Amino acid sequence: MKKLAHVTEFLKRRRQQLNLNQKDMLMKVGMSQQQYQRIEAGGDLRLSTLLRVLEGMDLELVLVPRQKVAQVEELLHSPLVGHNKLSDEHAEHMHNEWLDILGHLEEES
Repeated sequence: MKKLAHVTEFLKRRRQQLNLNQKDMLMKVGMSQQQYQRIEAGGDLRLSTLLRVLEGMDLELVLVPRQKVAQVEELLHSPLVGHNKLSDEHAEHMHNEWLDILGHLEEES
């Protein structure tokens, strides 16, 4: 993700996937609807705030060296069926979720 807008759009999509509204963020990450709304609106946020939001949304921040991004994306695009004994349905769901996330990033690059 190269722009703050990518991060905030990702957070919004993740919140929606979790069937949460902005008011729910008080219980999940300890910030008011107004505070969280500013984040989704593209307000600049501190790393500590981002980490708190990611924790509440069951996400992990991973930093990847630029020269390894293509390899990581390839790994994420690879079929997960049979990997780690995942059910076919669960593996397909995870795979489609990553394709959706990466597709949005590629569109905005």
